[in-house]
Amino acid sequence: MLIGCPKEVKNNEFRVGLTPAAVKAYTQQGHTVFIQQGAGTGSGISDEEFKAAGASILPTAEEVWDKSEMIVKVKEPMPQEYDLMKEGQIIYTYFHFAADAVLTKTCLEKKIIAIAYETVQEDNGNLPLLKPMSEVAGRMSALMAAFYLAKPQHGRGVLPTGVPGVLPANVVVIGGGTVGSNAARIAAGLGAKVIILDINTNTLEHLGNIMPANVFTCFSDPVTLERCLIEADIVIGAVLIPGAKAPKIITRSILQKMKPGAVFVDVAIDQGGCAETSRPTTHDNPIFIEENIVHYCVANMPGAYARSSTFALNNVTIKYGLKIANLGVEKACKQDPHLRKGLNMYKGILTCPPVSQAFGLENQCKYPEEILN
Repeated sequence: MLIGCPKEVKNNEFRVGLTPAAVKAYTQQGHTVFIQQGAGTGSGISDEEFKAAGASILPTAEEVWDKSEMIVKVKEPMPQEYDLMKEGQIIYTYFHFAADAVLTKTCLEKKIIAIAYETVQEDNGNLPLLKPMSEVAGRMSALMAAFYLAKPQHGRGVLPTGVPGVLPANVVVIGGGTVGSNAARIAAGLGAKVIILDINTNTLEHLGNIMPANVFTCFSDPVTLERCLIEADIVIGAVLIPGAKAPKIITRSILQKMKPGAVFVDVAIDQGGCAETSRPTTHDNPIFIEENIVHYCVANMPGAYARSSTFALNNVTIKYGLKIANLGVEKACKQDPHLRKGLNMYKGILTCPPVSQAFGLENQCKYPEEILN
């Protein structure tokens, strides 16, 4: 198969879709890999390293897209890439379709085959291709929140660690999955008092057994959620429904009751955000103030720690990428039910029910099994 990896074009996105090790894995099995010149620079990977692994370096994104049967990226195609997509082309990346109507419409019209990292799902519910970036974003969320809690950054001026004689910050983490547990662990390591809210009692029991003594778990009902948010200095939104738009569980009326200068990090922003006031921001301009609350809603948080994120991502994406390249997307999805859940679109047909529900397109959606048989 002809596999292409263009340079990412999203704001301050320094990750790259392939590492030299991934290139070598493809080329050793007889595939051809095209890398756009300079694609790995932001992750500290040179063109020479890609060449040594067997890749061909092409000068422009246009050439990479044109020559490739499968495009391997990190982030969703951006508007400047829409015209580069070809009918029947496999695009293997994070899409987060439910949060972007224009992207969804465009990809359907282009009749691409969309394999979304974020919806590849194992039998136990784990999301193996989302997990490493959720770990990065979760850990980052506590660090970013601590930074923006400083008064010069428009925060409350509360030191998360506390000092002798002064209490540490109150941190509320909404969601006890991969993002939430990683956020809680870092916040706890800073010395903050941390509360994790979740609606799954098994998750709460597990977290209660493994978390440090300054982390407390609590069942998330509307009354408890509001009470915890009102007391919070930092709130981390770690809500996820695989493939679906994030529920707006933090209302404007609750934000109005929170402490002025509290910091809210919405890690769910890739899926639309979990607060009524959330809107995507960039690493160039990461925060905004709404209802006196500092909102950090960067939609590609792990891009800031690009090298670590690139290698962590490739550790998990190469397994499924090789299946697609070796078998073809149809056969690979037929044989692997986990990968099949990652098939969001197939040549103009929507194949992911949560995405169809987000846009009222249920009558146009088919299950992958219907398409592939």
